[in-house]
Amino acid sequence: MSKYFVKILLLTFFIAETVNIIAQTANKAICSDIRFAANSDMAYPEPQKPLTPAPDGYAPFYITHYGRHGSSYYDPAEVCEVPCRMLASADKAGVLTALGQDVLQRLMRVAADAKDRYGELTPIGSRQQRDIARRMVERFPEVFAEGTDVVARSTPTMRCILSMEYFMMQLAVMRPKIPIHHNVTNRDISHIDQQDRHLDDIRKAAVADERLVSFMHSQENPDRLMRSLFRDMDYVRQHVNAAELDDALFKVAASVQNTPLCDSLTLSDIYTDDEAYRHWKKDNARWYVSYGNSPVSGGVMPYTQRNLLRRIVHDADSCLFLNHPSLSLRFGYETCVLPLACLLDVNGFGLATGDLASLERHAWSASRISPMGANLQLVFYRRYAHDPDVLFKVLLNEEEATLPLPVIQGAYYRWSDFRKYCLNKLDAYVE
Repeated sequence: MSKYFVKILLLTFFIAETVNIIAQTANKAICSDIRFAANSDMAYPEPQKPLTPAPDGYAPFYITHYGRHGSSYYDPAEVCEVPCRMLASADKAGVLTALGQDVLQRLMRVAADAKDRYGELTPIGSRQQRDIARRMVERFPEVFAEGTDVVARSTPTMRCILSMEYFMMQLAVMRPKIPIHHNVTNRDISHIDQQDRHLDDIRKAAVADERLVSFMHSQENPDRLMRSLFRDMDYVRQHVNAAELDDALFKVAASVQNTPLCDSLTLSDIYTDDEAYRHWKKDNARWYVSYGNSPVSGGVMPYTQRNLLRRIVHDADSCLFLNHPSLSLRFGYETCVLPLACLLDVNGFGLATGDLASLERHAWSASRISPMGANLQLVFYRRYAHDPDVLFKVLLNEEEATLPLPVIQGAYYRWSDFRKYCLNKLDAYVE
């Protein structure tokens, strides 16, 4: 056997083992902490890794940011109220087990806490925004020097507006002399929350596509849960849509982590790790088809953020030649953060695959891209004012991320390379 052939075998084995390790990531994460199965309903995880030092002579001078609102109450109200009604009807019929009755009581506590608050920012969400702002100042103090220009914009939804306000409040506490310009206006909607009827129609058709529907059905397995909640399975067959109730209960269980009840109540205990894992795979596939670079949706859904990306490039070009530091902040939704990350192919999230079962092998996870409070930050560095050789790095949820571009050093890329990459990608899209 030739040395070349041995090397090929070893390389093939290494790749296979690497893929196998990645494939286990989501399952292991869920077994370690079931909250990971919540996908976009996951509460914001604080960054754990230290940042890579800047190249010699370079210092940060500009940050452009897009952030999802912080943790909020689940919206719409039916997500919590429907399973409450279903279990309450079963309780009146006398067919609930002791666990089923207990789950009903817990659901009623969740519904009471969320009453008239559906979709609103929770105290956990406000703390997330303050913490993100605090870490930004602590990590990049040069950007927050006296004379820094801060411009913040939000979509006209209360949870987004409040997320911006809590972020601004933290900046004001830490840097009271920095002027902050923030506003909420429909004039910004075209880029901060772009609406595209054509792509929205494609998304709706893709969600109903047999390939996604079939995959999601393959992950449904509500029998054990139904038997744990109901004493009479004939009642379940006649009066309960088991898969619908299973989905509704899991959504409530996932959302509790974002509310003040998170320390005193859980519904995650009614699920096994394998069941939570199946729910993660099912919902993760839906997010991928809806907003990722999925062939099921024509590989075009990331372009819902084309106006946002053009604005990011435009604003950066405008700030590069200023003599003082500056900061651009935008606050919106997961339906912007996730496709933007896919459009830029951050951490390989621009993945295109027709095999929905392979998403976990490629580490494509909505939990990692767009949890509550998700944010994408581009941090720019230069050696002196008007430096033509500007570097930058990208942070996804405050962790250094990769791009499909030549690396200059560590986590740093050249802005001119990225600018060209973005404009070529945008110009390739025909509306």
